[in-house]
Amino acid sequence: MIMPDYTLFLQLANFLFLLFILNILLYRPVRQILGKRRAEVDGLQNSVSDLEGQANRFAGELEESMAKTRKSGYEEKESLKSQGLEEEKAVLKEAAKASGERMGQARTEMEKELQRASGALEKEISLFSRELAEKILGRSV
Repeated sequence: MIMPDYTLFLQLANFLFLLFILNILLYRPVRQILGKRRAEVDGLQNSVSDLEGQANRFAGELEESMAKTRKSGYEEKESLKSQGLEEEKAVLKEAAKASGERMGQARTEMEKELQRASGALEKEISLFSRELAEKILGRSV
């Protein structure tokens, strides 16, 4: 059987002394290193979550900016399209006016030609009618 004597207390004191020394030399530095590592990992996780939040915010801003750009581009396209239609109407109106003027000039020329031809034919008609009457009657009129 085990008999407790003074060596038991010496071994107990030796154990506590060794535990104290190991705590100072080994356990405390290891715990400090693990604490620093945990703090660093937590800091990196916070940084990652902050960066993810910024990335999401920037993505949202980018989508919003793209939507605004698309809208302004569509509005600009429609504006240019309406300006083109207005210019087309103005050009067509001007062309119609010019063609109307040309048609008027052509009609005037045709009427002049017709009057000239008609005048020339009237002179010739009286001559032809006289010749025809002379031929039909067989004598001069």
